[in-house]
Amino acid sequence: MTPIKRTKSLCPVCGKLLDAEIIEEGGAIWICRTCPEHGYAKNLYWSDAEMYRRFDAYDRVGRGVENPNVDLPGECTTRCGLCTNHKSGTLLANIDVTNRCNLKCEFCFANARACGYIYEPTFDEITSMLALLRNEQPVPCPAVQFSGGEPTMRDDLVDLIKKAKELGFNQVQMASNGIKLAQNPKLAQELRDAGLSTVYLHFDGVTKETNPLLEKTSLPAIENCRKAGLGVVLVPTIINGKNTHEIGDIIRFASKNVDIIRGINFQPVAFTGAAKEDDVLRERVTIPDITRSIDEQMNGKLKSSDFYPIPSVMTICDLIEAYTGKPQIMFCAHPHCGAATYGFVNDEGDLVPITRVVDVDKFFAEAAVLAEKFKTAGKTGKYLAMATGLGKINKAVSKEEVEGIRIDLKKLIYDALVKHDYDSLGKFHENALFIGTMHFMDAFNYDTDRVSRCCIHYATPDGRLIPFCTYNSGPTYREEVWKKGAKPLSE
Repeated sequence: MTPIKRTKSLCPVCGKLLDAEIIEEGGAIWICRTCPEHGYAKNLYWSDAEMYRRFDAYDRVGRGVENPNVDLPGECTTRCGLCTNHKSGTLLANIDVTNRCNLKCEFCFANARACGYIYEPTFDEITSMLALLRNEQPVPCPAVQFSGGEPTMRDDLVDLIKKAKELGFNQVQMASNGIKLAQNPKLAQELRDAGLSTVYLHFDGVTKETNPLLEKTSLPAIENCRKAGLGVVLVPTIINGKNTHEIGDIIRFASKNVDIIRGINFQPVAFTGAAKEDDVLRERVTIPDITRSIDEQMNGKLKSSDFYPIPSVMTICDLIEAYTGKPQIMFCAHPHCGAATYGFVNDEGDLVPITRVVDVDKFFAEAAVLAEKFKTAGKTGKYLAMATGLGKINKAVSKEEVEGIRIDLKKLIYDALVKHDYDSLGKFHENALFIGTMHFMDAFNYDTDRVSRCCIHYATPDGRLIPFCTYNSGPTYREEVWKKGAKPLSE
């Protein structure tokens, strides 16, 4: 047993906040703590210690926010919202616009329809939440996702999307099961016209066994989004023994539909509510399990080593901030919260990961050097540094063209920094397939260090921004928020 760090966690039985230790044992990473009432608990944190250490090397702590919305005494998780201890701003905000849903999924952490009441903020309340996010300092929140429940159950969804765009959000997203998108061919176009950027579509597999909604909902919804030019990100909830065997097939499906599918966000199941230890042992999936399955099921065409942690891109944030002299959004989530890569589909329909085209570590290293030069250079000096720095950055491309895939890093960065033209970046995202996985915590693997680094926050009617994992699991502030705004089911 090798101790790695000390943190705080929760008793998986009573939820009490406890001193905890992260350890390495048997090639895996575990979190351990002792509850005075319920005794010792040891739970899996990461299944691959080597990958844990590789990701840890990219760790970057952010600067937090200048205008926290909670200033109450107490330890982490007992005062949630964004407080003075929180180390990250909001990259993506979620707003639960309703808890009504036209499905009842057993694994849903929102537990929609099981509450016995309706939670549905008014249009004005949601507008206030959007304004709170755009007033965040030093950088306003750039992206918001309407969630629930099922957002399409609201009659004013189109107006909410218009309001979000009006307030300046670059990205407006919607999490959906796709039922109404499939049933109403006009809905996707209406949402797109209103300013919706992306549909985060519940998509658990490519067969009826793993995805009973496949033929009547998922496929028609995707087709209607295609007709409207509305981008789709597939969101599979991954449960060991239920759909882990289809992870590779989901990637292949997305690759065949890369004209409209922008990415996949695999989400290992979080054990909330009445989950038992046996359920966790049987069904737990960690981020290394996801990437290992991808490696195996893609026959090595996409490897675990192709994936990087979220803060790895902080060098790009540094580069833009140093050049512009203005604060930028910071991708400074905890390094063990997520993993991602990009792939390109060549003319033969094969997926080529970005790491086959670009020496990613060399690219990051050269970007970091250039960022440091920008910090001390004047305007003229920045242009001179740019001239030499971009040439070195472009040398990170292993070949001008690999398997029919071409990337012009020099143009991408020049257009973004100098011309402030983001069309190149937009085209990159349209042509590339994002493949990522995020592991939302629960009471069995809860780590307050991760909570303090969370970049995905829920806006609430009472003026708070609550980290994802304190909102949905662990202390589960969602229940408190929903009950405060509850209405009887009969209304």
